[in-house]
Amino acid sequence: MILARTLRRDLTRYNDPELKEEAQEETGWKLVHGDVFRPPSQKSLLATHLGTGCQVFGMALVTMVCAALGFLSPANRGALMIAMLVCFVLMASFAGYWSSRIYKMFQGTEWKRNTLSTALLFPGVIFTIYLVLNFLIWGQKSAGAVPFWTMFVLVALWFGVSVPLVFVGSYFGLKKAVIENPCRTNQIPRQIPDQPWYMRPVFSVLLGGILPFGAVFIELFFILTSLFQHHFYHLFTFLFLVFLILILTCAEITVVLC
Repeated sequence: MILARTLRRDLTRYNDPELKEEAQEETGWKLVHGDVFRPPSQKSLLATHLGTGCQVFGMALVTMVCAALGFLSPANRGALMIAMLVCFVLMASFAGYWSSRIYKMFQGTEWKRNTLSTALLFPGVIFTIYLVLNFLIWGQKSAGAVPFWTMFVLVALWFGVSVPLVFVGSYFGLKKAVIENPCRTNQIPRQIPDQPWYMRPVFSVLLGGILPFGAVFIELFFILTSLFQHHFYHLFTFLFLVFLILILTCAEITVVLC
């Protein structure tokens, strides 16, 4: 609704014959069309996050589709986790492909560094947190600690399968033509005026996280309740619909806030 109202207002202003003189001045989208596609200062970091996001999105989509179709039974303990892990490793090629294409669009030159960052950054952070938590469980002499052999298998999947697939995807991504922007970028960056307090980055980040969380809060509550009470979660079809709602909410929030 917000997007529709904004576009309708801009189109009405541009097409109103009584506002020809005002229409000649840049308003709305015209104010930022020459700067919105300017390469950021941390182009490799942004490309890495975009590539990793494609990898996580592909893993979640394939896992939930298989679970909704009945290929992953909740009664088979560990099947869902193994499926998610395998899908995440196999989707590494998509991470390398899109990361390299975005990095090439930003006119980056250090593609090897970008590929290594895509292959190591996000999995490295997750594995480090997982390893620290496992050491704490080992220190408590709990039976729930992950054995050393399982940790070795995870490292082997990471460096033996995921990292090579990232380089393969990056190779094919670099062979593709550069993504062309729909409009030209100005040579001189436009000065950004002072923003009100509610448009500062801190509030934008909080708002961009609260709204998608509110869209999936009910289903997330059921999932965590099932995990904490050791119950089987079997509403994967409904979970897939909530996942689609989350995608639409994130896309709309991104457009509105950016």
